[in-house]
This record gives sequence, structure tokens and C-alpha cells, in this order.
Amino acid sequence: MQGDEGGGGRVPLSQLLIYALAYAGGVIAYTPFLVLVLPARVAELGGADAISWLGYIIFAGAVAASISGVVSGWLSDVTRTRRVWVFSGLVATLLLQLAMIWCDSVQMLLMLVVAWQLALNLMLVPLIAWAGDFVPDRQKGLLGGLLSVAPALGAWSGIAFAAGAVTTFDGRMIVIVAMTAISVLPLLLRSPARRANLDGPIGSDAPSRQSTPAAVRMWLARLLMQISGAALMSYFYFWLREVDPAIGDGEKTALFAGGLTASILVALFLGRWSDRHGRPFAVLSAMAAVTGAALIAMALLEGPFAAKLAYLVFGTTGAAFLALHASQTLRVLRNPARRALGIGLFNLTNTAPSLIMPWIAILVIPTFGFTHLFLLLALLALAAAALLATVPRNA
Repeated sequence: MQGDEGGGGRVPLSQLLIYALAYAGGVIAYTPFLVLVLPARVAELGGADAISWLGYIIFAGAVAASISGVVSGWLSDVTRTRRVWVFSGLVATLLLQLAMIWCDSVQMLLMLVVAWQLALNLMLVPLIAWAGDFVPDRQKGLLGGLLSVAPALGAWSGIAFAAGAVTTFDGRMIVIVAMTAISVLPLLLRSPARRANLDGPIGSDAPSRQSTPAAVRMWLARLLMQISGAALMSYFYFWLREVDPAIGDGEKTALFAGGLTASILVALFLGRWSDRHGRPFAVLSAMAAVTGAALIAMALLEGPFAAKLAYLVFGTTGAAFLALHASQTLRVLRNPARRALGIGLFNLTNTAPSLIMPWIAILVIPTFGFTHLFLLLALLALAAAALLATVPRNA
């Protein structure tokens, strides 16, 4: 896997689409499961203690995901291959999800979810690093735009389940497994002899420079944005009920999915713009600033229509930011020999908010309400914008 520092030819759109499909498969593997299927199954098995058991499972899974992300990245770098680990992680992920069908106790479900998180990150981290090995800098904005499709697909698949398209736990798990396999396998099965040798060794002559200061700022900015997003989503239902007591489940779902769907167009447009003008970090900074402004509007605006509109802006720009940030992170992790490990460390920003966010909410909401919580989250988003504004253009 030869590193690409932005020079060389362009990767065909077909290859980017195959990769984006595989990335979407990884998101589909966990989004509907964690958001809808797992809580419902815990409710069936846990009885009166279901809420406590769900908390234990989520916490243990987050710890397992954090550890697995770093270890999987290190293994991928040391063995100088991505394909083998993505394939191994995919197979283990699918088998463990199928095994949950025969799980009849919440204790066993906890152990299977922990093992599944280990396997899932064994697939995801090398998969993300893989893009850095063959996508040049000049196309990373387009890549980010394509990656924005994944969260929307994950959300819509969950909505399909919620609408009753598949009603049983067994059926939902089989659908998730099938969708994941269909999405990821095309990338694994494509010929390595084509334009980008995705499975070749990491060259020892590849540039060793890591943009450490830029990487640190990118990491901190993503953590701040993830905390803002996680805190809002955790209390999204309660905030909407306060803003509009008459709102129904259909409108709640439409608001959530609408923001994710709109983010695809925004990410594709801004990703292509950043490729043409060479200003990826300026775009990220602007997106974080708009997200912060939307949070301020949610805190201060009165009336349900204005508040919901502000949330749509937040949902759109926040999701687009995360997709573009994921692709531009590869720009600052330039050394292929340590790229996957870097991705594993960046993935800590996905799990750490679940450990930080509850304490913020507990301290703020009971005493000050949602207004002050959103203002605090806005400060985090604006701090992320300030950090990204200081990243050099050529980092």
C-alpha cells in the first residue's frame, strides 16, 4: 500500500463508490442494531432490570470498541495489510450477530456484544485506513461527501425496522447481516491488479512525516463535535417534547433522518469545493461554526418551528462535518506504516463522548435546563471551529 501524498493520478469514481459502499456496510452493521434492535432485545431478556442491563452493555461495548480500535489499527500496520483484517473482522462480526439469535439470557448477550464490538472494529479501523492508502489528497473531499451517505443509510434502515418492515429479532439480525455482507464484499473481492493496489505492502520508502500538530487539533476538534452531537441526540426526545408537546413519532423521525439526508448534498458540494480550492480545513472550521450557531439558535429561539429549523441545520452541518472530517483525517495521517493506529486513536473520539456526555447532562439540565446545555454545547462546537482554523492549509 503505497502512501499517496496528493500527487499522482486520480482514483476512478467507480473505485470510490465501491469503497463508500463498504464503509456504508460498516455503518449499517451497527447503527440499526445499537439504536433499535439491541435495546428491544434487552427489554425482552432483562425484564425489570432492562435499563440497567442496557447501560452495562453499552458501557462494556464502548470500552471494548476503544481497545479494539487501537489494537486493530496496530495489527493492520504491523502486518502491512488491510484486506486480511477487514475480511476477518467482517466474518467475525457477521457470525457474532447471527449467534445473538440463539442467545436467551441478557448475561450472554452482554458477552456477545463485547465480542462483536471487538470484531466490528477489527473490520472498521483497517477499512478506514485503507482509503488513505489509495485516495489522493485532491480527492479526499469527494471521498468525504460519499462517506456522508453511510449515516443516512444506517438511519433509514433503522427507520424501516421501526416502521414494521421486519418485526422479529431474528429477522432483523438476518437483514443486518445480509446488508453488511452485500455492501463490504465488493471491495474485498475486487481485483488487486487494478489501478490502486489496495492489498500491496506498505512501502518502506513511504513518507514518514506525520502532521502531529495538525493531527492533535483534528482529534480535539472531532472530540468536541462528537460530545456536542452525542449530548444532543441523547436528550433529543425530551427537548422536542418540551419544544412541541404535540409532536408525534413520525415528525421526530423525519427531523432526524431529514438532517442526515440533507447532509449528503452539503458534504458532496463542500467536499468537491475543498478539492478544487485546496481548503479542507477552512471548510471543516466553517461547518463547526455553523453547527455552533445552530445550537445557539436552538437555545434562544422561541416557537417550535424556529427551534426545529435550527435543529435541521444542526443535524445537517454536524453530519456533514463528521463525514468530511473522516476523510480529511487521512490527510494528516500521512505515514502508511502508522496510519491505521492513528485511525484507532481517532476512533476514541467516537466512544469517549458516551463516557463524558452523561455527566455534562446531569450537571446542567436539572439545574439550568436545555437552554444552558445547548449554549455549552455551542461553545464546544465553536472551540472546534477555532482549532481547525489554525490548521495550516498544507498540513
